Amino acid sequence: MLSEAKDTSELMVDLAYAAIFYNSEDISEEVFRLEERLNDLVFDMRSLAILAARSHADSEQMAGILQVVQDIEKIGNAAYDIAKIVVKRLGIPPELLHDIPEAEEIPSRVRICAASALDGRSIEEVDLPVETGMRPIAVRSGDEWNFDPDPEDVLREGDVLFLQGPPEGVAEIRELAGARPLPRPAPEEAAGQLSELERAVDILIEMKNLSEVAVGLAYSALLYYDAGLAREVVAIEDEMDEMRYRIERWVLLAARHIEDPARLRGVLHLATASEAIADCAMEMVWMVEKGEEIHPVLSAAVGESDEIVLKLTVSPGSPADGKSLEALRLETETGMYALAVNRGGRWAYRPRDTYVLRAGDSLLATGAPEGLEPLAELFGQELDEWEEQ
Repeated sequence: MLSEAKDTSELMVDLAYAAIFYNSEDISEEVFRLEERLNDLVFDMRSLAILAARSHADSEQMAGILQVVQDIEKIGNAAYDIAKIVVKRLGIPPELLHDIPEAEEIPSRVRICAASALDGRSIEEVDLPVETGMRPIAVRSGDEWNFDPDPEDVLREGDVLFLQGPPEGVAEIRELAGARPLPRPAPEEAAGQLSELERAVDILIEMKNLSEVAVGLAYSALLYYDAGLAREVVAIEDEMDEMRYRIERWVLLAARHIEDPARLRGVLHLATASEAIADCAMEMVWMVEKGEEIHPVLSAAVGESDEIVLKLTVSPGSPADGKSLEALRLETETGMYALAVNRGGRWAYRPRDTYVLRAGDSLLATGAPEGLEPLAELFGQELDEWEEQ
């Protein structure tokens, strides 16, 4: 149940951002339905944790599990708040929609055309995370939605496929679906009176990216019981606090020059939700940061979720040794996303494409399990070696 709750909360966040990107109340409504599912899971897990505590030692470990359960619930609540921006029409500035493609991962939607490379093939067969770096998060067939597509599900002509992944994977997925390429919107002329809003939007996109990284690092800290990763999560949360203050300032400055300042409410709500997600990540790693013992079920749940988290070391002379992340094209070649790199005992989170890997570096990556084998090959490791670590 913990693994399912983790996957559900992450799916809610993906769909909430997709709802904003496509201004879709239908997708927002699905986020609300998923919240009901998550609430049921949370209630059942709390009941089980209470029943499982039969001693003082049990209660301490159960308290840790309940903390993570609470944080997963809060992440779902933050996604709910993001989805409400569309339904409540709180205002989404066009500058924000224009800049969302600059985020490290974006939602994408494509309709499958007849006789395309996806028509009549299962999700497992087309292996989208490895081929394009995009991972399916939902499929709509007519009026029916499937927000938990299985590998054996077959895609058909007319199905609408929703995915999440790097911007460069959008063109590839549209080609596979037989859809026309999407023209990239021309940058709008920067009006002087909107400069404050543009700055706020830039910060907001960075907050979106950082909040997702914080959650990934938090789950990694639990999986590997790594105090260094826990400290990085705390540092990200501190930075997110400062970024929200800056957004508030820029939005207030921009409101002076906009005829209808109410359309800026969506920016403030997004900033608050993103900060709340980072807060949850920080709360998750408290046990690791303080050196408290954690229950094995936590690492087991992280390892069994739809997206795996793994740590691989660059072997000398491997394809990754001396190559930049851009040259390796991890997202499109393996479907895995680089969360952080450890070099000499120090973590660099959200490394840029220009970051060059060296032998001995440890990369923390997350993504679909299908990407494990090609990623291990790039790092010069056998799967058996990694599984023993």
